[in-house]
Amino acid sequence: MLEAMKAQGFEIPSKDDAPKKRPVYDNKKKKKQQQQKAAETQEERTPSPSEETAVESKDEATTPTVEEVEPVADTSTQEEEKEEEGDDIKDDWAADSEDEEEKSIKMEIEKPKAAPVTVSVKAEEESEEEEEEDDEEEEEESGEEDESEESESESEEESSDDDLTPVEKARDRIMKRKEEAEKNKSVDNLRAPVICVLGHVDTGKTKILDKLRRTNVQDGEAGGITQQIGATNVPFSAIKDSTKMCKEFQKAELKLPGMLIIDTPGHESFSNLRSRGSSLCDMAILVVDIMHGLEPQTIESINLLKQRKTPFVIALNKIDRLYQWKPMPQTDVSNVIKKQTNQCKSEFDERARMVVTQMAEQGLNTALFYENKNPKEFISLIPTSAHSGDGMGNLIALICTLCQTLLAKRLAYSEELHATAMEVKSLPGLGTTVDVILVNGKLKEGDTIIIPGTQGPIVTQIRGLLMPQPMKELRVKSQWEHHKEVKAAQGVKIIAKDLDHALAGLPVYSSNKDDEIEYYKEELSVALKEVLGSIRLVERGVFVQASTLGSMEALLEFLRTSKIPYAGINIGPVHKKDIMKASVMLEHDSQYAVILAFDVKVEREAQELADSLNVTIFTADIIYHLFDKFIAYRDELKKKRQEEFKHIAVFPCKLRVLPNCIFNSRDPIVCGVSVESGFVKVGTPICVPSQQFLAIGNISSIENNNKPVDIARKGMEVCIKIEACSGDSPKMFGRHFDHTDLLYSKISRESIDAVKDHFRDEMQKSDWQLMVELKKLFQIL
Repeated sequence: MLEAMKAQGFEIPSKDDAPKKRPVYDNKKKKKQQQQKAAETQEERTPSPSEETAVESKDEATTPTVEEVEPVADTSTQEEEKEEEGDDIKDDWAADSEDEEEKSIKMEIEKPKAAPVTVSVKAEEESEEEEEEDDEEEEEESGEEDESEESESESEEESSDDDLTPVEKARDRIMKRKEEAEKNKSVDNLRAPVICVLGHVDTGKTKILDKLRRTNVQDGEAGGITQQIGATNVPFSAIKDSTKMCKEFQKAELKLPGMLIIDTPGHESFSNLRSRGSSLCDMAILVVDIMHGLEPQTIESINLLKQRKTPFVIALNKIDRLYQWKPMPQTDVSNVIKKQTNQCKSEFDERARMVVTQMAEQGLNTALFYENKNPKEFISLIPTSAHSGDGMGNLIALICTLCQTLLAKRLAYSEELHATAMEVKSLPGLGTTVDVILVNGKLKEGDTIIIPGTQGPIVTQIRGLLMPQPMKELRVKSQWEHHKEVKAAQGVKIIAKDLDHALAGLPVYSSNKDDEIEYYKEELSVALKEVLGSIRLVERGVFVQASTLGSMEALLEFLRTSKIPYAGINIGPVHKKDIMKASVMLEHDSQYAVILAFDVKVEREAQELADSLNVTIFTADIIYHLFDKFIAYRDELKKKRQEEFKHIAVFPCKLRVLPNCIFNSRDPIVCGVSVESGFVKVGTPICVPSQQFLAIGNISSIENNNKPVDIARKGMEVCIKIEACSGDSPKMFGRHFDHTDLLYSKISRESIDAVKDHFRDEMQKSDWQLMVELKKLFQIL
């Protein structure tokens, strides 16, 4: 029979492929039984499981060779199919094929001898016509089998994937991948910790980092500390070199590959990271000026650290300011303190105790690091001097020790990408680039990344990864080093297309699969909506521009607490369109026709347009300077307007004439008055409503205890001089009015509006009540 099949052109599997060959005999035997027995119709209606298996196996045997080999031979192609079609479906198919093999083996065990006999008899007796009929039957059966297989696979797909959209599938896949990455973490393979430096203004945050960077320059090592994008990378060699004076640390094994210290503008960026729910910072250095103790911004930083539950150490900076301090930067700081004079030591102890007490008021236990026996319960204080270098080695040694002991699990390296966009910069020759802090995972050239943007998430491909050469200036463009791959934790500059509208302050994702890219785009869109949705704008207010999302949030929070309203926000450089938006305020309230630009550039065209439209732009790198500039501008504008409208504005007052204090009854009338309500100013027009609203004149001067004053408030008794207005006939006390008549300020609609618009701050609640009373009295609408 085999020879006959070969003659017809069928390809027969090798003898080694037993499970596929044996069912062929059973199928033939079935066909012979169908011809010989009378009950063949009943067998066709209710075939046994073994016969079904045989049919399927025969089909497999008679299909082309490539299809026969695929299910068992090539494991690599199977893996590719699994990725394309879904793991669940492929597993079920594999299970079906195993069941088929088991059935065919069982059938052979039941009838081991009959099969070969029937094949040989069948081969001699069957004619070519019968073989053709057999082929037709096989084709019909294979068609039915294919349909059944398709329906099975369809039902499996429907049951497993019907309810999931492509984005949900991508989310599940990403979650599984994250779980696997978490499982594969090992404390033996640590990444560099990310350290944030926090503290009050001018406590020496940046000076500490400058000192860290300069350590190896002074020693003449070229491969020292690298100044990175918004971050200082302290490599392994530099850590060892700068901690020579710490003998115990030198003996211990250093597992960390280095440290990444983020040079941030204090608490602003950190509060942004906190609001994102990000765990970018593994540890923080809180810089406290030992001469001043805890200051307002320091307390704010402490509260942020508490909320994030971020571990931190305290650098007691500026110890070189202590009286008679002798610097010894190459010695352990605990020994340096012992070698100081008694007066210096007692001053240090006193100031250190003050900081410990202030920290206790904030609910935190602290102790000097060389006296701290329990680092888990007590926060360590490290005396440092960024100026002389004292204690810098101890600071680095303590951070490294805490990181590789208490934070080892957190710092275990993971393949899953975790990165945050820190800054968007435009560089000559490179275009717009994004500075990224890479906390975990790796980035490669050619990776597709999803970056947040002002006009929605940006999907782009990494063209280049730049890191500065060791100890070179960042500003020199020729000094950038290109890297094919960057491994965490590092600061890296990404070159890519379409980064003009990129936004700093949110996570950066990487994926090469379309459904995952869509999922990440949704994630970034939701995060951006949450941030921008929480910002409440008003109709009348200033226009705010900032470089990053974090600095924007910090600036808006500061404006809110300072009660400065904001009507519009934007992230990035100041363009002409921003000037146009801000110029709208000229129609409503010109004091708010202002743009507060924090750490961003103003384009030349925008500045020219602002000058022509009379829109003021304030730029500053420090939030407080921006605030001071705006307040000074607003006050100056207010004074100008008050000067302009002071002759129009009339303040409400009710005066009672003192009968014993009439010094001159004719023009000018000089008399003593008691201020019953409101307040009286020089220039206020006075009238007598009880005498048919008789206008007496304007107050030209006020005296209190023989000294001239500009204003007299409720309850005061002062002497006033009333001069008749030019063109009016002079009035006389005793003839036109007397001490029984109350004197009121003569208000009008115009004067009320002037007070409302320009002198509102000078009015109290009782003054407004009197204003309402006078409105009714004078019948002003």
